[in-house]
Amino acid sequence: MILSDTDILRRLETGDLHIEHLSDIDLQVQPASVDLRLGTEFLEFQRTNIPCIHPNSEQEVEEYVTETVVEQGEEFVLHPGDFVLGTTVERVSIPTDLIAHVEGRSSLGRLAIVVHATAGLCDPGFVGKITLELSNLGTAPVALTPGMRISQLTFTELSSPADRPYGPSRGSKYQGQSGPQASRIQGDSEFGGQRGNRGRQGRLDEVDRDDGGPTNEGGNGAAGDDEARADEIDRTDGSSGGDR
Repeated sequence: MILSDTDILRRLETGDLHIEHLSDIDLQVQPASVDLRLGTEFLEFQRTNIPCIHPNSEQEVEEYVTETVVEQGEEFVLHPGDFVLGTTVERVSIPTDLIAHVEGRSSLGRLAIVVHATAGLCDPGFVGKITLELSNLGTAPVALTPGMRISQLTFTELSSPADRPYGPSRGSKYQGQSGPQASRIQGDSEFGGQRGNRGRQGRLDEVDRDDGGPTNEGGNGAAGDDEARADEIDRTDGSSGGDR
C-alpha cells in the first residue's frame, strides 16, 4: 500500500517517519509523495585515461570523481550526456515497516533530466541524505539550482516490519551518508568486503545442522558543515527550516 498525504503527514507528526529540513510542508507533501530539494554538493566524473574502472578498486573509483560545491545563488549546469552525483537537502529516516522509492519530477523529466540510474530504492531502516544519480538525456544544457525541488519520495507499507533492516547489522555501506557518496561496491562481500551480522543465514545454517542436512557457508561526512549548508538553503528560500 502506497501512503497517501494523510498517512505521510500522520507519520511525520508522530515521528514514526522523520524527514529533516523540510522547509515548506504544505508545498513539499504531495498527494502521495514528498518533494525533496537539491543540495549544494556534487561529485563529477572526470574524463580519464584509465582503460577501465575495476569495481573492487577503491583507488580507481576515487580518482574518477571530484567534488564540486555550488555557492548559494549559483547554478550547476548539467550538459548533455553528463552524469554526476548530487544529494538532497533533506535527511530521511525510513521506519522498518516502510520502503521508499525515489522518483524524478515530471517537469524536470520533460527537460530530459533524470535523477537516478538504478538506485531508486531506500530500504527499511535507511538513515541519511539521498544520493541522486543525475544525468541529462537531452540535447541542451540545463541549469540546476540548489534548493530547487529535484525529486520525490513515495512510501510503500510492507506486509510486516523488516526482520533485518538496513543498518550496521547488515554492514550497510551507505548508512548515515551526509552528501553525495561515490560507489562503495568494493565493500561488497564478493570483493572481500566485510559482511554484517550473519543473522538470518546463521539461523538457517543452524536449522540445517539440527536437521543433519548440509550447511551453507556462502555468504545507502561532517555533520556540522552539512547542517549549516541545509540551514543556508532554507534561509535563501525564506523558509523556517524546521525539522518535521
